[in-house]
Amino acid sequence: MPAIGVWMGILDRFRLDGRLALVTGAAGGLGAAIAVALAEAGASVACHGNRRAADETAERIRALGRDAASFAADLGAADGADRLYEAVAAKMGAPEILVNNAGMIYRDEAENYSAEAWMQVVQVNLNSVFRLSQLAGRAMLERRRGKIINIASLLAFQGGIRVPAYAASKGGVAQLTKALANEWAGRNVQVNAIAPGYFRTENTSALQKDETRSRQILDRIPAGRWGEPEDLAGAAVFLASPAGDYVTGEVLVVDGGWMAR
Repeated sequence: MPAIGVWMGILDRFRLDGRLALVTGAAGGLGAAIAVALAEAGASVACHGNRRAADETAERIRALGRDAASFAADLGAADGADRLYEAVAAKMGAPEILVNNAGMIYRDEAENYSAEAWMQVVQVNLNSVFRLSQLAGRAMLERRRGKIINIASLLAFQGGIRVPAYAASKGGVAQLTKALANEWAGRNVQVNAIAPGYFRTENTSALQKDETRSRQILDRIPAGRWGEPEDLAGAAVFLASPAGDYVTGEVLVVDGGWMAR
């Protein structure tokens, strides 16, 4: 943050030069788009991959002239978040920006939903988000500067169909965002969430392939199209940058107008 009285032009306030960001789930999709956008704004990026390495994303960022490294960790494991944070801190330092993007989805009728599937979805989508926020937040609070961006979902507001664990975990992410914002805003750590609508990602591949469901979804979206990962980039850069210093505890919907319908 600039000293009081130091003027910054509006475009300068979106710069992230000298900042280190950790983006989970950065091997592809939304996470890769966010990681590259943060790098384009000047940040160095630690790129996490859960099921596959984020080497390609890290290479794209290094091609931009920014520092980047790829880290693998299973956030479905109880100690996955700790292992990831320790590896990033040891190699690149404590991140000043954390983007909790990694997530998973499992579909089944609620009456048949297995306890194992429930626990795995909640572990990846909610438990790891809290633990990484806690670990990164401690260093942010000590330096009195930091940004945490959690990736929620439209199902933070709606119940969805055949995805009870996903809906519950994303609702939890939204409320966790507000809880952390309440505690940490006074120490200059802003915590926000982005709730993407229907984007072309691996998580929505089943819906995209279902012609009937895909048409129903498109009919509901005023923009008339699925979101592309790059459509989320501007919101992430804004919330990660000094331009968003007075924004905290928000769940920013990026959905082509779905929630306005």
